[in-house]
Amino acid sequence: MPDSRRYVPMMRTPVRPTINPRRPARRWATTRDSIQAWGWYVDGRRMDTDDFDFATQQAHAGTGFVWLGLKDPTDDDMANFARQFDLHPLAIEDAVEGHSRSKLEQFGNTLFAVISTVAYVDHTIRVDETDEETSEIVSTGQIMIFVGVNFVMTVRRGENTPLYKLRAQLEEDPEELAIGPSYVLYKVLDRVVDEYVAVVAAFDDDIDEVEEEIFGQQGVREIDRVYNLKRELIEYKRAVVPLGVPLAALASRPYPAIPADSRAYFREVADHHTDAREAILSFDEVLSTILQAGLARVGVADNQDMRKISAALAILAVPTTLGAVYGMNFDVMPELRTKYGYYVVLAMMATGMLIAWAYFRKNKWL
Repeated sequence: MPDSRRYVPMMRTPVRPTINPRRPARRWATTRDSIQAWGWYVDGRRMDTDDFDFATQQAHAGTGFVWLGLKDPTDDDMANFARQFDLHPLAIEDAVEGHSRSKLEQFGNTLFAVISTVAYVDHTIRVDETDEETSEIVSTGQIMIFVGVNFVMTVRRGENTPLYKLRAQLEEDPEELAIGPSYVLYKVLDRVVDEYVAVVAAFDDDIDEVEEEIFGQQGVREIDRVYNLKRELIEYKRAVVPLGVPLAALASRPYPAIPADSRAYFREVADHHTDAREAILSFDEVLSTILQAGLARVGVADNQDMRKISAALAILAVPTTLGAVYGMNFDVMPELRTKYGYYVVLAMMATGMLIAWAYFRKNKWL
């Protein structure tokens, strides 16, 4: 995204509060590891306070907003913050359980968005100076976002798309962060869709590589890799495609927590998402074509192997037949008492095998 973008909805001038240093900080009944970061922002600047209760009260009173970031919270964590921000039980249930497809729901004045995240996995691992392919190419996770008029809470599942860099980036530009929770939602969506585009580029490189190998000398051995790419592409598609509906809604429908003049920026994110979605369809067609070509090569290779095996069996049939005939236990048989009978039979075997080999060689079976 270019740095020149500005998105300036109408905002009232906030009143900068006076922080009481004697007020005791709240001790949360939460899991320490689930709280990644939180901040109270007034005029886009982070206030220097550890009192979450006081910051939340001031935000509810119209002074700035609170941004809380959680990772893998427990039921008790979410129940605690649900009371703090008056969150709907159904949204809390989705945030605790996770594994929901991307969606956007409105509960009163609060927006609840589920965003599937995708990250590219470096699937070639160096082991004992040999390259071994892992089965995972994309790793998926989720970010749940609660957006109100005076707060935003992000709940992250999985290791993809960490938001601490985004928070630090926004804190360096108070003018943009002063826009409020809607701008945080926009930047999170923008960051996630940028990851989608990055994974598309990585997929493109992998497909080019496997296409070159499948038509190479050892292409038959790469069929499993094509199947793996196709399977991972399906997983990527399941994560990426559903986000189109929430983005379209944010770009066109009115929401209390989203200023009307900010919809154009969500439309921009939706355009980038469309590019990633169209790339999926293109990759799917390319992989299907590569797979069909690879399977055709496998069929040809199998036929060639069967020809070689049949030719070898035919050549070996000559000595086998002669040996079987002269191995029968009969007293009266021609050439049994012949002085050079043994050498004559060996010569017949060698001549028959040589003739069979020449025939199959001429017809390119060998």
